[in-house]
Amino acid sequence: MPPRTEALITRALATLQDFLRLEAAGGLLLMAAAVLALLVANSPLAGVYTAFLELPVEARVGALGISKPMILWINDGLMAVFFLLVGLELKREILEGHLSSLRDAALPAFAAIGGMAVPAAIYAGFNWGDAAAMKGWAIPSATDIAFALGVLMLLGERVPAALKAFLLSVAIFDDIGAIIIIAAFYTAELSPTALAAALGLTALLALLNRAGITRRAAYVLIGLALWFALLKSGVHATLAGVVLALFIPLRPTDARPGQSSPLHEFEQALHPWVAFGVLPVFAFANAGVPLAGITASQVLHPVSLGIVAGLVIGKQAGIFLLSWLAVRCGIASLPRDVSWGLIYGASLLCGIGFTMSLFIASLAFEQGGGAYLGLERIGILAGSAIAGAAGYLALRRQLRER
Repeated sequence: MPPRTEALITRALATLQDFLRLEAAGGLLLMAAAVLALLVANSPLAGVYTAFLELPVEARVGALGISKPMILWINDGLMAVFFLLVGLELKREILEGHLSSLRDAALPAFAAIGGMAVPAAIYAGFNWGDAAAMKGWAIPSATDIAFALGVLMLLGERVPAALKAFLLSVAIFDDIGAIIIIAAFYTAELSPTALAAALGLTALLALLNRAGITRRAAYVLIGLALWFALLKSGVHATLAGVVLALFIPLRPTDARPGQSSPLHEFEQALHPWVAFGVLPVFAFANAGVPLAGITASQVLHPVSLGIVAGLVIGKQAGIFLLSWLAVRCGIASLPRDVSWGLIYGASLLCGIGFTMSLFIASLAFEQGGGAYLGLERIGILAGSAIAGAAGYLALRRQLRER
């Protein structure tokens, strides 16, 4: 094997190991943040919690200003940083990782398609005819990779590395689907002027990439301007993170032996902040559901039931069946050391929607669907908890038999 190829493979494996370690630890912290939010929202501090989320925060530079409550700064601002990391991971995996080969990418791609389509269809079946409720059709289509890997890591070193890579790859394709859904279906009325500014800033990012500029500060400054332009344009501002990631150079123009990748450096610098900062803050701000006033009619509401059924039943059915079809048709093959029982257990874990599901729910019901606010969080928390527990038990049994 040529030394350059061997070095690339070694670096990619090291990056994957760092990613899995951070995601697993971040997933456990994410669980703690969600539990803390539930405790605070159902304690004498509930008023303080609500006041914090509704606290008005304004940022202004001359005539340009943004005024939003704290919850929207978290959901629109901090989550843009999360999407930047998602974009960097997507680019790395497609160019040199597990998705760089069509054969390797086929199985998780088919699995993710099934894992998005079937839950959405189940939710639609529960809520067909209710236009406001149907806005949440994409909620159970999401997978929370941090939570899922956190649960997987509880099983220890018995878990095959190929199963971790499969779960990660499915989540990456799932993120691609979520990005497309947000851009296509959760975009408000467009502002031509702001959209033109966003396109101009995107072209500027392309010029920086083409010129071989690797200074992180240049990209971040333009990315901030792009986030502001998209916020004003009607396209959801978090997509600025994905656009920015696409133009971060993978390799420096004057590649010298031992010189690191600008994209890898950016991803490694950002990852701890997202895993241990952005996502726990988001979870704390969005998982606080007052349980005292919950009634049986709310738990059994079509919105709640549709999300639970989509996450628990739809995810496992869609991922497992389309994975089986892809292998059966010869399009893909099972990873080494991975059985169909392990694929089924991973399919259950993918029903942990949490972060992305909460985010899509906020987009779906923040306009016109206010009557269902709270119901979607009941469904997400219940469905994710059931899927996580079922996935853990199924994988534990499979690994014990192995």
